[in-house]
Amino acid sequence: MGRLHGKIAIITGASGGIGSATATKMLAEGALVMLAGRDEGRLSTVVAALNAGEHLASCIGNPAEEADVVALIEATKARFGGVDILFANAGAEGAVAPITSISVADFDYVQQVNVRGTWLAIKHAAPAMIERGGGSIVCTSSVAGSVGVAGLSAYAASKHAINGLVHVASLELAKAGVRINAVAPAPIDNAMMASIEAQASPDDPYLARTGFSSLIAMGRYGTNEEVANMVSFLASDEARYCTGGVYPVDGGFLAA
Repeated sequence: MGRLHGKIAIITGASGGIGSATATKMLAEGALVMLAGRDEGRLSTVVAALNAGEHLASCIGNPAEEADVVALIEATKARFGGVDILFANAGAEGAVAPITSISVADFDYVQQVNVRGTWLAIKHAAPAMIERGGGSIVCTSSVAGSVGVAGLSAYAASKHAINGLVHVASLELAKAGVRINAVAPAPIDNAMMASIEAQASPDDPYLARTGFSSLIAMGRYGTNEEVANMVSFLASDEARYCTGGVYPVDGGFLAA
């Protein structure tokens, strides 16, 4: 029996690398999983690949639109009976550009997806968890939520904001039995980092990868599965005394 046996989980940003890896992990741990995403085609591909039958469902919507988030919570309750776990993972890297060059539209887009999307997920998932006596929320932050990264002002600002939301929500929700934490990945070997590399070094993205890797004590990017393992732990009762924390999955990036 897995440590999430019978738990009902929502994963936003489920069609991305970390989201789909976490779905795989949570299903293996016995959870019932609702996948949420903006792109119906990509989400359908993940559902088909997971092939988890009645243990899996999906819901299309925009994480930054309140009506869509409310619909996601209600769809999960209708399908599985409630909400015990939320992995608020939907996010965007945005444009890689100096502060003096980035457009207002590019900056606002990242804040809407990353910050407003995370806030809305917490806002509407928490009451559903309280109805069942408590639950666990895990948000996707980043090492860029603790340090600055040149060229990533919008992204870094959004991840600093997510850490703030986690700290505040943990204080507000603790007595209701809802825990909230964040994972803070370093560069992870997936499509988001490939986009950042290509923008940072258009002529030779490998140069950007080499530069990022040099900042990591272990000398390599992490994997989606390594992040999923931490998320699954924080979602489980094994982490029942953990709330308000930001947990690096970073190969030593923040130790320097």
